[in-house]
Amino acid sequence: MKRVEAQEMADTKNLDLVLIAPQGNPPVCRIMDYGKFRFEQSKREKEQRKSQKHVELKEVRMSLNIGDNDFNTKVGSALKFLKSGDKVKVTIRFKGREMTHPKLGEKLMVRFVDACAELGVSEKPSKFEGRNLNIILAPKKNIEK
Repeated sequence: MKRVEAQEMADTKNLDLVLIAPQGNPPVCRIMDYGKFRFEQSKREKEQRKSQKHVELKEVRMSLNIGDNDFNTKVGSALKFLKSGDKVKVTIRFKGREMTHPKLGEKLMVRFVDACAELGVSEKPSKFEGRNLNIILAPKKNIEK
């Protein structure tokens, strides 16, 4: 039908004429209450946002001269974070003359990533930012809680 006729029909019913598919030949329109449609659409979007999982970034800090028990404690907390679905940022801080031994930091970082390998995967290789060596571990996709 003609656009003018459709607009008159919508006006008589106190509804809106909404263009659904403008690229169609002829264009497709629908007679509806547009305010109600927008309200229902926003409600659906809110429900979808509620059901989404928000991934947080947790941080685990270590120094270069960390003991075995402290290391195991840090690995345990990182595994707990990964199990709950959060990303983990692992930071190794270098103090004083420790900066002259970056290979030791890389070695410690590889050891940490290997310890977390069952639940997490590194997103990028480790990198230096000032006096810190950082890496981000993301949880594996196929983990059952």
